[in-house]
Order: sequence, then C-alpha cells, then structure tokens
Amino acid sequence: MADLLRQGTTLTELSCPACFSPLFRLKDGTLWCEKCEKKVIVVKEGEEAEKAAGAAMDKLEATLLSKVQDIQGKIQQTEDMDELQKLSTALSELLSNLEKVKKMKKS
Repeated sequence: MADLLRQGTTLTELSCPACFSPLFRLKDGTLWCEKCEKKVIVVKEGEEAEKAAGAAMDKLEATLLSKVQDIQGKIQQTEDMDELQKLSTALSELLSNLEKVKKMKKS
C-alpha cells in the first residue's frame, strides 16, 4: 500500500466491498483495492446498477478492440509461423470475447 502512495495514488475513505480494505484512487480516477488487486466500481445511491455495468462493458469493449488492433499489427509484421499461430489463437479468443460483450450489452 505504501508503494501505491509513493506512486501518487490517493487513499480514500471508502473500503472494498469484498475484503473491507481501504480503497485507493489511481491517477486516472479508478478506485483500486490493493488487497484484492481489482478495480472497484462504486454505484451511488439512486444510480442504477445497470448504468455502472454498462459503463464497465463499454470500457471492456474498447479494451478488446484495442487488443484486436494490436494483434492485427503484429500479424502483419511477423514472418514466424509459430508466432503467427499464437497470434491467430489470441485474436480468435479476443473476437469471441468481443462478441460476448456485444451480446451482453444488447440484453
């Protein structure tokens, strides 16, 4: 936890809903539980849980799309067939997960 503070995070008055450890606010505004090593999303009273979940899904979708683009670039550059196979497998899994996220968003 001391390392997080040295990196410029802020200790908040909030606690983790899973382990009750104090939460830290990272420089990008994300709440982080160091003990669970997970991001925490706070839903304020009166705010719909679906809205918070939708925001998380949007962020996940953007991350997956970014990774797909990263792998696409690596596929274009590689000449190694073993590396190409690994990249293709990773791409397939990312696209599958992306499809699942899109289906969940429509539900």
